[in-house]
Amino acid sequence: MTVVATRGRRHDALSVVVAAVAGALFGAGLIVSGMAQPARVIGFLDVSRGWDPSLAFVMGGAVVIYALAFRWIRRGRTAPWFDGRFHLPTRADIDGSLLAGAALFGIGWGLGGLCPGPGLVAAASGATTGMAFVAAMVVGMLLQHLSARR
Repeated sequence: MTVVATRGRRHDALSVVVAAVAGALFGAGLIVSGMAQPARVIGFLDVSRGWDPSLAFVMGGAVVIYALAFRWIRRGRTAPWFDGRFHLPTRADIDGSLLAGAALFGIGWGLGGLCPGPGLVAAASGATTGMAFVAAMVVGMLLQHLSARR
């Protein structure tokens, strides 16, 4: 494996390996925490019957760790290791497309008990619900892509 330096960017094979390791670590975290189980997510969303707050603790812990790491990385670096610059959102407005997408995401999350990360983990494990979720997610992404072209 070689790392190619182009205009200050070190990427290529090593960046793919790092992304794969990060994805595997994320997937392992979802499995260990039980967040790849739709019943766990639905138990969190259904406050009327045996509410399960574990998802709130997992999300809260992830947000705190990410916020601290993001501040530390941005303070010490002008660019990421495997790219020429950080790719951060530039839009700050809230429009109808964003609200519609958020609503669809929330409805799908509530009905299926999966969001993209756990859905991919469930599909990779061979779960039929995970494969159906990922198929529906891909269709939704394609529809969004086609509608954004207009």
